[in-house]
Amino acid sequence: MKQLDPLLPEAQVDPDDRPALDWPADPWDETDQTGSVERLRRQTRPIKWIVYLSMVVGIAVVLIAGAVGWWYVGKINPEGAPGDVQSFTVDETDNLESLSLRLVDEGLVSDAGVFRWYVEREGGLEITPGYYELRPNDHMGNVLGRLRTPPSQTYSKVTFPEGFTFEKMAFRLDATVDRMSAEDFMAVSGDSTIRSQWQPIGSSSLEGMLFPDTYQVSNAESEGQVIERMIALMERVGDQEDIVNKSAALGRTPYETLVIASLIEREAKVPEDRDKISRVIHNRLLLSAFNPENPIPLQVDASVYYGRDQAGIDPELPFSELRQIDTPYNTYLRTGLPPTPIASPGRAAIRAALNPAPNPAPGDPICKVLEKPSECFYLFYVLADEDGSHVFAATPEQHVANVELARAAGLL
Repeated sequence: MKQLDPLLPEAQVDPDDRPALDWPADPWDETDQTGSVERLRRQTRPIKWIVYLSMVVGIAVVLIAGAVGWWYVGKINPEGAPGDVQSFTVDETDNLESLSLRLVDEGLVSDAGVFRWYVEREGGLEITPGYYELRPNDHMGNVLGRLRTPPSQTYSKVTFPEGFTFEKMAFRLDATVDRMSAEDFMAVSGDSTIRSQWQPIGSSSLEGMLFPDTYQVSNAESEGQVIERMIALMERVGDQEDIVNKSAALGRTPYETLVIASLIEREAKVPEDRDKISRVIHNRLLLSAFNPENPIPLQVDASVYYGRDQAGIDPELPFSELRQIDTPYNTYLRTGLPPTPIASPGRAAIRAALNPAPNPAPGDPICKVLEKPSECFYLFYVLADEDGSHVFAATPEQHVANVELARAAGLL
């Protein structure tokens, strides 16, 4: 074997001159035993697409759910601060659907369907008629919470009976609602923007323009707003009684009808007398109009007493002396109607003023003494018993006899 020159580079060494290496043979060194790399099968590609599409769908669902959730949260809790408190009335006929629609109409919630879903999700709502204080743009939870609070807990109930004067209403409100005063209530009479549609031009008196009823007054309302509601209710009742057309048929204006109704309200003590007292008043007005040279005064005691209070006359003064004092409301000294109503009439008195009773038939005992029984009219009345019923007459003589009987019974 040749001796290798260590100084020669390896490339110049003859391969045949290299020493033989004694390596052990391995079974995998055989060519026929060497494995080959298996390529991926094409069947795995659909699985990749399925996974990919699932991920895309999942992300889309999450995004949609997020968008819906964001929209829902915006409906439940609108952006921005809630608005000023306003009154909302829940009617006797309301259900959840009608209530939700009216809440949307008045700008108190943004979506009726979402509100109904929210209410059902939060345990429902027992709808209680009445007045509520709600704020626009408020969280639906706050709106629901206020609607769940009975009106008696957020409102003061005030009752104004039929026959109350404007001044008495002011003091009743003062005594019932802590933050309201009689002075501020009465001062509204000077506000030219708060009027009834039936008030004569130039009249500033609201006497008789406020409907007597029970009202729920919220802490959000002012005295003026309470009065506006009372005027609106009087106008509504008047419209229901057809006050414009029926007044015209009687030769009266709606305002004059309310004056007559106020006299009936203060004079009638039992329901059965209202329409007859109405007939007496209408008869006297008509006879005075037909005979202006010899008019018949109304002689309504309640009007005289009202004039006394307005003029500040001593309330202890006997009536016999009081009716000698001239005031705009002294219907003994002055003919025609007093200048304003003397109280707030209720529906029954308004109805009586518009529908006076017919005059007595010729066969009625009070008509038989007349030369012409067919021309028999109710012209007088006076108390007949302790229950407050009146007896009616067609002649002065009959009336004088009835007055004597009333005095004998201690009624006068």
